[in-house]
Amino acid sequence: MMFFVRSHSAPGRPVTINVLGMPTSASAHPSPAPTAGGGTVTDRLVEANRSYAADFADPGMDARPVLRVAVVACMDARLDLHAALGLELGDCHTIRNAGGVVTDDVIRSLTISQRALGTRSVVLVHHTGCGLESLTEDFRHELEQEVGQRPAWAVESFRDVDQDVRQSMQRVRTSPFLPHTGDVRGFVFDVKTGLLREIDPAS
Repeated sequence: MMFFVRSHSAPGRPVTINVLGMPTSASAHPSPAPTAGGGTVTDRLVEANRSYAADFADPGMDARPVLRVAVVACMDARLDLHAALGLELGDCHTIRNAGGVVTDDVIRSLTISQRALGTRSVVLVHHTGCGLESLTEDFRHELEQEVGQRPAWAVESFRDVDQDVRQSMQRVRTSPFLPHTGDVRGFVFDVKTGLLREIDPAS
């Protein structure tokens, strides 16, 4: 499995992409890769937080999303949801996982979002070129062979991204735990153009 890692350069310099291979053996646990400035990626994030906190001011927001919307999307690093959807801090709940599929845990989060924190709309965002389109449930069996235990979770892989959006919409609309299912819409984000394409649930 391949991962694409973005290296952030100084302002005005080009951004580079590094391709990393994921080890297939459970016994292979490489040390965290050092960054250009020394230390690990996590060290860099902690340092960035110190800079962020130095200028931070409490916005005084309530925990309830201003727009009363929850967005369920893929964890893909190419999706900048706030920028793509014109959202600001405090506008929405964002729930992300591999594929952006509606799993039991997503229903758990949506239930809390609606019943405890006042959201009323659900927006589902899949995208083109999703890694789950190249996986199958064999992934679980391979893990079992490697580590001696089969995962309890499903991979939730798919071949047709439009159909998977429809399935996700249906899972939200039929959940007995969600009281607000009148405004549930699904989209596919094109990673090449940045545009959303809405999916007709009836197609």
